[in-house]
Amino acid sequence: MKLRILHLDKDTRQTLLDELLKRSPNHYGQYEQSVGGILNDVKLRKDEAVFEYTGKFDGAKINASNIRVTQEEIEEGYRLTDDSLVQVIRRALHNIRIYHEKQRQTSWFDSRPDGTILGQKVTPLQRVGVYVPGGKAAYPSSVLMNILPAKVAGVDEIIMVTPPGKDGKVSPTTLVAANEAGADVIYKVGGAQAIGALAYGTESIPKVDKIVGPGNIYVALAKKMVYGHVSIDAIAGPSEILVIADETANPRYVAADLLSQAEHDELASAILVTTSRELAEEVSKETDRFIAELERSEIIRKSLDNYGYILVADTIEEVIDTANAIASEHLEIQTKNPYDVMTKIRNAGAIFIGEYSSEPLGDYFAGPNHVLPTNGTAKFFSPLSVDDFIKKSSVIAYSGEALEKIHKDIEYFAEAEHLTAHANSIRVRFEEA
Repeated sequence: MKLRILHLDKDTRQTLLDELLKRSPNHYGQYEQSVGGILNDVKLRKDEAVFEYTGKFDGAKINASNIRVTQEEIEEGYRLTDDSLVQVIRRALHNIRIYHEKQRQTSWFDSRPDGTILGQKVTPLQRVGVYVPGGKAAYPSSVLMNILPAKVAGVDEIIMVTPPGKDGKVSPTTLVAANEAGADVIYKVGGAQAIGALAYGTESIPKVDKIVGPGNIYVALAKKMVYGHVSIDAIAGPSEILVIADETANPRYVAADLLSQAEHDELASAILVTTSRELAEEVSKETDRFIAELERSEIIRKSLDNYGYILVADTIEEVIDTANAIASEHLEIQTKNPYDVMTKIRNAGAIFIGEYSSEPLGDYFAGPNHVLPTNGTAKFFSPLSVDDFIKKSSVIAYSGEALEKIHKDIEYFAEAEHLTAHANSIRVRFEEA
């Protein structure tokens, strides 16, 4: 197959944006009724519903006695995991922790001579739920990325949920990563039923304050439906990469990086925007060569057929404007002056600069979080961070002297809004005896 090459103009860009938006979880309304039914059932029947759905969807016999992962199961996970992988997980964890520790915020207070104290109190969330996908694939990197920021933030209790296999067990590497990252407890439950259990609480699983972590469309819709009852990180959409490149880029590197996201699933998008027609042709040829030898070639082909594009622009300004309009989850810059381009990027989940900063570096090891905004939401959302696991309370303390100077202003403001009880609450403090 040939990766399609299009000339970039206003019509091409708008058509592409419209196509990409079709991948949003907001467009999967046909699943909402069944997800809503599962959530309501878990809310009403609690554990009983959770156990039934786990048997129905995962084929596992889970009950109150075995839903919680034991210390023995975690130890077995270590025995079944290659020690070299354990060491890699620990090195990645070290990088992730150091990066997120720089995001820590502290409370602050501003005290004035007249007795006024204004401030902000930063408090970690008390209990957080982390969803980790299961099934055939295991993603220990996602375990680290979701738990570490919560741990660094100082969350009191981190509860992880993940679907079990038919044998009632959790992937060994998932257990190792969870233990290394600092999960306090792990439950064997997945899907919309797991989100319901975390949001409402059951006899076995306590209610949490916030739910984070990626999942399939059922998980995404369930998180969307319980938002407001609990907080969530975001509604994750399919993975995506956009590469900005000019004639100096290595076409083999660019092609390899595009395919690194296309292999995720058939809805993943992989887009190159370039000023060089020659590079576009070479990248298209290189993708064909790679697809012929890569393991997940069938998924890659369908992904590129659906959402794979090479756009050739006349100017680098058009390239940058298009990148900002798409607001990609992952953005690579492989140009002669990548830092200059980077300063003009307004919308991107994660920015990778230079030909040796390939996207998987961020997925696994560099330290920044790989839980990123998708489907254009990088225009207003940020990567998962320590900020997602804290809340802020404003602090106000006035002395009588400080309040006396301004009390008439407050009373006047309140009366202008016809809130006389507000005004009275201030006025009574200055009544003459």
